[in-house]
Amino acid sequence: MVLRKLPGVSASGMGLRLSQKFVFLLFLSGLVTLCFGALFFLPDSVRLKRIFLSKNESPAVTVGSDNELSKKVPVDQEHQRTGLKGVEAIVKPKVSRKPSVTHGARTVERSVGSRAQDEWSPARAHEPPARDERVTSAALNAQHGTTFSHETFKKCLLKPALGKDQGTPSDPETLKRREKVKEMMKFAWDNYKSYAWGKNELRPLTKNGHIGNMFGGLRGASIVDSLDTLYIMGLMEEYEEAKEWVQNSLDLNSNGEASLFEVNIRYVGGLLSAFYLTGAEIFKQKVLELGEKLLPAFNTPTGIPRGVINLGSGTSWSWGWASAGSSILAEFGTLHLEFVHLSQLSGNPVFTEKVMNIRKLLNKMEKPHGLYPNFLSPVSGNWVQHHVSIGGLGDSFYEYLIKSFLMSDKTDEEAKKMYYSAMEAIETNLVQKSPGGLTYVAEWRGGILDHKMGHLACFSGGMIGIGADDGPVGQKQHYLDLAAEITHTCHESYSRSATKLGPEAFRFDGGAEATATRLSDRYYILRPEVIESYMYMWRLTHDPKYREWGWEAVEALEKHCRVDAGFSGIRDVYASTVSHDNMQQSFFLSETLKYLYLLFSDDDLLSLEDWVFNTEAHPLPVVRKTCLQEHSTRPDDGQTTLE
Repeated sequence: MVLRKLPGVSASGMGLRLSQKFVFLLFLSGLVTLCFGALFFLPDSVRLKRIFLSKNESPAVTVGSDNELSKKVPVDQEHQRTGLKGVEAIVKPKVSRKPSVTHGARTVERSVGSRAQDEWSPARAHEPPARDERVTSAALNAQHGTTFSHETFKKCLLKPALGKDQGTPSDPETLKRREKVKEMMKFAWDNYKSYAWGKNELRPLTKNGHIGNMFGGLRGASIVDSLDTLYIMGLMEEYEEAKEWVQNSLDLNSNGEASLFEVNIRYVGGLLSAFYLTGAEIFKQKVLELGEKLLPAFNTPTGIPRGVINLGSGTSWSWGWASAGSSILAEFGTLHLEFVHLSQLSGNPVFTEKVMNIRKLLNKMEKPHGLYPNFLSPVSGNWVQHHVSIGGLGDSFYEYLIKSFLMSDKTDEEAKKMYYSAMEAIETNLVQKSPGGLTYVAEWRGGILDHKMGHLACFSGGMIGIGADDGPVGQKQHYLDLAAEITHTCHESYSRSATKLGPEAFRFDGGAEATATRLSDRYYILRPEVIESYMYMWRLTHDPKYREWGWEAVEALEKHCRVDAGFSGIRDVYASTVSHDNMQQSFFLSETLKYLYLLFSDDDLLSLEDWVFNTEAHPLPVVRKTCLQEHSTRPDDGQTTLE
């Protein structure tokens, strides 16, 4: 190339100027590149990433292919789910649930919110996975010289797990009703086996399987969720089929995007309970392998886990719809029971340390009026919004506080203190009485009450009931009365519908009481929460009305939800002619039918003295450390040793 000489400018001078410009442009280009790149390393720079990343680099994840709703996720746009139970269900065309936070936040299914599933776009976190924490249980056992003895564990139960006679009631009418529930379970299972085997759920109308993507590529959610239900009902042939599938076909080497909450409550909870009930080593092996895959989700500045994790790479991120990249109270607050047992079985204290760190952070934080908002930043450790709910997005956090205390053989004083302090704040700020005399728990939005109660919140009758014994002095009867009043209100939400099944949410304003006033709240997707409270209140009071209410639910399920090839949710509980949503949720087998079976059984079947139920109704045993230590001996004495 030839440089033309400009008038009055020497060749050497012009070359110098061009050289200076080139250096300046090079410097400027580097500065811009550095600033642009830094955006991707800033915590929670979700909006910026969405602007600059292409769709291929940050794919939007669709939760279902036909606008299905996740199990516990409210449908209306007001409630975003963060990690509650994540079952998906069709409520009506183009109505969809947000990913859940907890079974309401009882997780994606229970508590995620209401954003359409095709908008579910997780905001990825770029911290490297904490692979140094993925220490295998075998290595830990070798290191500590300890393993878990199932025989020793059984010695520390106060009663046989299945009771003296499998909980068989002496009353012929009650036994007949229990046998009907068992038949419903076999019918649901047989159709799942025939049309959806290995898939996550059954579509009973179209007679095919549904996978979804709430479980990160894991399959067989209905199988894992059903293991303990089949076992306690004595459906042994079906249980053996399920066990064989877990052994031969449950592949944990998936590389998809999973809800931490949903995988924990369904798969981890289901495998743990199956192991404790049966002693089958395959369940222990699988659950410890899966538990290690969940640890990288906690690799955040605060230790508060993000809601979504890739089980293969360990990369985690927050739900795309969650405010400012926040984590959901019901999701990160619904890990404690399972993770304590993962430490118990593996000898690895890291599982317990992770959930205790969450508790430590929450204890230090200032809480508005003593209440726990539903959204918290895993980066800053601050509340993101002042929305409080004992239903979706918050529910199972409170459940796990009281159950952590009970599961610790009543030694976890921190959990006890947090639970009763939270209950005091809830009673002061949220518990209301309607003009018609119904007690309900409203939602709180920055100081303004929303006089609505979700079906997910109806678990709270049972929760308050099991916590009555250990509350402040003189408060036992008060808590039992409150539990009974809330359970009665939830029964009213069932009895006031044409189908005698309850809506997803019901209101207490504008003259309405315990009735859904919005079309989007009228669906029922085989949820268990109301029946769950019936079961607990029966065991606590033995008032026969709870068994009668449970039987009403059985009759309604048979009449309106049973179809030729299974059970289906319905779109409008107030319609005399029902429209089915074509989804048999896995939690129907895990929770709804199990709670009904227990309701019509004697109290020694999974005695509440020995067992607590996780938020997916998987029974986990009370940890009696002193007893376990007393019965433990060194391996060279012929038995395994417990830490």
